[in-house]
Amino acid sequence: MKVDEIHIRVRYGETDQMGVVYHGNYPLYLEMGRIELLRKMGISYKKMEEDGIMLPVVSLSLNYKKSASYDDVINVKTQLKKAPTVKIEFDYEITNELGEILTTASTTLVFIDMKTNKPTRPPIYILEALKN
Repeated sequence: MKVDEIHIRVRYGETDQMGVVYHGNYPLYLEMGRIELLRKMGISYKKMEEDGIMLPVVSLSLNYKKSASYDDVINVKTQLKKAPTVKIEFDYEITNELGEILTTASTTLVFIDMKTNKPTRPPIYILEALKN
């Protein structure tokens, strides 16, 4: 399916006292990758929310293989697993500048109608953007 990659330089504030990226920052890196993948496909979180659809994360899985440190440039590869239904699923691979795998991850998000607060199918414009 759809794949995109972004590069992020690890900032000092994202590390712990040992200079290693704090584990709680990895979901932020995943979100950055996911938003950029959708943006490049013409899908805007902002527009979705303005249209009354929110997309909360309902499942997150992370597998830490190796540490990233302050000032490293990491690569976040984001892949859409399959065409969305009520949910949309992504796989991720975070690597360092040497191409070594640091972290693998997956997330599941659910399309929620903001008026009813219930799951809903994705808007047609999202399905069409994902076909292209």
